[in-house]
Amino acid sequence: MKPQFMSFGLRRALGSKPNALTTTQTLAQQSSTVGGRNPMTRTRTHRTFHSRPLPHISLRASSLSLSASTTSSTRPLHTSQSPYLLSSNLAITPSRSVRSRPSITDSKATTSLISRQQQRNCSCRRAMLRNGNDVTSASLDIRRGRQVLPKNVKPLHYDLTLEPNFQTFKYEGTVVIDFDVVEDSTSIALNTVDLEIHDTLVEANGATISSSPTLDYDKDSQTTTITFDKTIPAGQKARLTQRFTGTLNDDMAGFYRSSYKDEQGNTKYIATTQFEATDARRAFPCLDEPALKATFTVTLIADKDLVCLGNMDVASEEEVNSKKKITYNKTPIMSTYLLAFIIGDLKHYETNNFRVPIRVWCTPDQNLDHAVFSAELGARTLEFYEEQFGSKYPLPKMDMVAVPDFAAGAMENWGLITYRVVDLLLDEKTSSAVTKKRVAEVVQHELAHQWFGNLVTMDFWDGLWLKEGFATWMSWYSSNAFYPEWRIWEGYVTEDLRSALSLDSLRSSHPIEVPVKRADEVNQIFDAISYEKGSCVLRMISKYLGEDVFLKGIRIYLDRHAYANTETTDLWAALSEASGKDVERVADIWTKKVGYPVVAITEDESKGTIHVKQNRFLRTADVKPEEDEVLYPVFLNLRTKEGIQEDLALNVREADFKVPDFDFYKVNSGHSGIYRTSYTSERLQKLGQNAKAGLLGVEDRAGMIADAGALAAAGYQKTSGLLSLLQGFDSEDEFIVWDEITLRVASLRDAWIFEEDDVNEALKAFQRDLVSKKANEIGWNISSSDDFTAQRFKALMFGKAAIVEDEAAKKAAFELFEKFISGDREAVQPNLRSSVFGVVLSYGGEAEYNAVLKEYETAKQSSERNTALRSLGFAKDPALMKRTLAYTLSDNVKTQDIYMPLAGLRAHKEGIIALWEWVKENWDVLTKRLPPGMSLLGDMVAISTSSFTHGDQIDDVKSFFEQKGSKGFELELAQSLDSMKAKQNWLARDKEDVKQWLVQNKHL
Repeated sequence: MKPQFMSFGLRRALGSKPNALTTTQTLAQQSSTVGGRNPMTRTRTHRTFHSRPLPHISLRASSLSLSASTTSSTRPLHTSQSPYLLSSNLAITPSRSVRSRPSITDSKATTSLISRQQQRNCSCRRAMLRNGNDVTSASLDIRRGRQVLPKNVKPLHYDLTLEPNFQTFKYEGTVVIDFDVVEDSTSIALNTVDLEIHDTLVEANGATISSSPTLDYDKDSQTTTITFDKTIPAGQKARLTQRFTGTLNDDMAGFYRSSYKDEQGNTKYIATTQFEATDARRAFPCLDEPALKATFTVTLIADKDLVCLGNMDVASEEEVNSKKKITYNKTPIMSTYLLAFIIGDLKHYETNNFRVPIRVWCTPDQNLDHAVFSAELGARTLEFYEEQFGSKYPLPKMDMVAVPDFAAGAMENWGLITYRVVDLLLDEKTSSAVTKKRVAEVVQHELAHQWFGNLVTMDFWDGLWLKEGFATWMSWYSSNAFYPEWRIWEGYVTEDLRSALSLDSLRSSHPIEVPVKRADEVNQIFDAISYEKGSCVLRMISKYLGEDVFLKGIRIYLDRHAYANTETTDLWAALSEASGKDVERVADIWTKKVGYPVVAITEDESKGTIHVKQNRFLRTADVKPEEDEVLYPVFLNLRTKEGIQEDLALNVREADFKVPDFDFYKVNSGHSGIYRTSYTSERLQKLGQNAKAGLLGVEDRAGMIADAGALAAAGYQKTSGLLSLLQGFDSEDEFIVWDEITLRVASLRDAWIFEEDDVNEALKAFQRDLVSKKANEIGWNISSSDDFTAQRFKALMFGKAAIVEDEAAKKAAFELFEKFISGDREAVQPNLRSSVFGVVLSYGGEAEYNAVLKEYETAKQSSERNTALRSLGFAKDPALMKRTLAYTLSDNVKTQDIYMPLAGLRAHKEGIIALWEWVKENWDVLTKRLPPGMSLLGDMVAISTSSFTHGDQIDDVKSFFEQKGSKGFELELAQSLDSMKAKQNWLARDKEDVKQWLVQNKHL
């Protein structure tokens, strides 16, 4: 699934940067991205009752007709809710024994906040270990304590019939489940939430076992246990039939309703689904675990004029009681979370440029021309994946649907992928380069899931990375193949690698493979660790093995485990078979351990060697001895004038390596390694000179700046040294490098936002001096002759200059805006729109605010409306801030977008304070609208708290949640506190250092 990160999850609408939006960041950097989560935090309750017998089930058009004797009725059930050269068999040999330790202590926080709710694809993110679970041992049994269903039966097939009512928002359902009985059984346990079960029938080998069994509902485990007197022997076939009623909720989970406006302004509804991770149980009784695969036959009953869609193509259609009854062909064997069905007034664009039809569907209020890009890209992508994987897409069609209300970025339901509107429909004439890249990435991510996740599925949710990490990597790989002009792998360093290293630098991070015990924990691991760090591990391994060998191993993996479930060791085995190398020994530690190292480099020219030492890296700069016992296999990728030594690795604490020439060398060439590199100040200065001499590529220049910025923030280097380094790049010519430069300036200004006004003005002047020359040099007149990177470069530099009041850029922003609101919509080129809106709201008044608000309320395209909505918070006037906050909870803002108008408030300290006070005042309203189990409440907590930097502010946040509780968003709060603490420590170390540098460089 593609999340709409806020830091997954904001992968998965506010952008994927590791820091909150500030006046140093343009809205152009807010990429849309996190996914369907569900309220699952419950107190334990039991309800025991006897099911009413099934005299005759006739769900209108249901083909099911069973007879049974009638007994007394009861109420329906309500289920609420030393260094080595890498050889073919590298052994990772720690220099000392490694004791098992808890990898997560009492810490906290997150960085990339406004990038989690709309960051990567699929349901999104975050995992937190509870109850002191030990995760540092690579041999950890992650099944321990897992809350799963009994294994006495195994599902084989579901026959599901549903009939929704759009007047009452209820639906009637019947499910028939066929089982293999594995053990002698007197009970069958199912997952159920928010369902009224009316009748239950248990059969075995064609004979009735019970028509009135006892049903015991456990709210805490979200299970209903069906108990009967007769024993069904192992080896028999059993059948369970249940009739039930459910609600078309508006929580964007389970079987839910989504709304849009018709031409007359009337509200219309569609019924759609979101089952990942554990919400199929909200739609129908089922065994809702990824390893409990089965086949499905779905029947939908609906008004004749509505479109009905399922995972498969239509098997039959007939009229029943003035409605239509559509039955779909049986699915392949698959997990419950991949089932999907949609009913509503929909239209579609179809392409036949692939061997099976591909259709993009949308509601009548959308422009069907905007479906063309994704449909045609889908055809190309499926053909490309078939070739790369050596495996045919197995379904007879592919439907992709733009859903008006959708919590994630997208969801990979097999053959019926659902998306946010903005992540599927694209107007190529009016959309920015970033928007186009985002849509392409999401579509290619979800289509990769048709193999990774759908065809081959992780055994349980602790293996989530097996599908999300790969789909993320594959979206980059395929985008690079289709759009080489996008220079995808350069951007990888400043996007996915940046996000992974940012989150994993917190003590409150977690391993890629993290124990998941309960349903209410699953949705917290859809984050930058499962997605971005997972993809980074795969990229590192692909570089180690070579891409061709890596893909050969992937083909072995898919062929061997098709229609089955796997664990990480199965992937390592396939890659080892393809390469002849012991991949598990190299890679396993990266998925089993939390964090990553900082690699410190010192030199001994007399010996011609560099000394390399690794230690755990934490942004809070307070690593404890017990947290620094893991020794990672570090691929050094040492670049010298002679080339790159790709076979060098450090797998002990420290070691010496020969360097042929001290005039130039660099560790982690290309930045495919998952670590930070710390050089001496002299070497860092020398690398800056090497960069100007053309000895460092784009990835190396951007990565070097990223390392320097992270190390300064964590206290490994002085911030004054970082400022001098950045200053030396003022003539840099590459977008990717400037993207990292401006991000590091933004991080610094974020941390200093509550410091003295004169210091903040001096930092603003520093940014202005840094960016203005380049911004004015390349200009901001974007034409059709500008390639993808040039468009992004001009937009970035214009926004960075205008927001810090470069005279020409700021003046241009207001002039362009005036033309735009006067009717010339082409005056503001799409790539500049977010920057222009942000600038005029930052320095304008009520007139500009009203104009941007009108744009949100009247613009036709979702991307245009979102740009306007995300800009509102940039207005600093107290009255306008109050309007923005009130507007957030109005009916004009969909629940899925509730965080968007708050983003700009984080650009100024007045907004940060106002936002937090508003959250505290409206906490009860927010928790009602955003139940704790939904990702959006955790995102709200992170957005409203993580910008603080002072001890009294941090104490206020702690105090508030000690009183209110944090169940359902513990990880978001922990990461936010961690992020605040990191900034507080940074200020304590380098506040005076920065001030002195600003004075010396005449900014203060």
